[in-house]
Amino acid sequence: MTKRAEKPVYAFIRKGNALIPEMAYDLQALDGVAQGQRVRVDVKQWRNLDRLRAYWATLQDCIDATGCAVSKEALDAYIRPAVNFVDTIRLANGHLVGIPRAINTRECDEPEMIAFFLAVEELLAKDFGFVSERKIAA
Repeated sequence: MTKRAEKPVYAFIRKGNALIPEMAYDLQALDGVAQGQRVRVDVKQWRNLDRLRAYWATLQDCIDATGCAVSKEALDAYIRPAVNFVDTIRLANGHLVGIPRAINTRECDEPEMIAFFLAVEELLAKDFGFVSERKIAA
């Protein structure tokens, strides 16, 4: 089975009622589009990679302060189901199992990440007594 080639992602910045290409690469996406021609656009908020980095750094800070886990990956494996950030699957015997959802930029949009991170901060405070000094710029 062959994997479908991914579509390139182009970035545009809103200025008033117009979308302006962020870089020359993005401008090239408009080559061949005539003035006044309709185009289809999928609007997605760009993910804040600093927030994703802050999440992993917060986990490491919690481990350093409390010794609660052997690694940030282990703590992450505890956190996602604990804050119900899971996809549910049904086993043949009828049992439901929560599988941790991805938080990467492709699978998790920005509003979801903000809500997830807020739930994580609350969980770390409740379960481990850890309050991070890092804040998640909203």
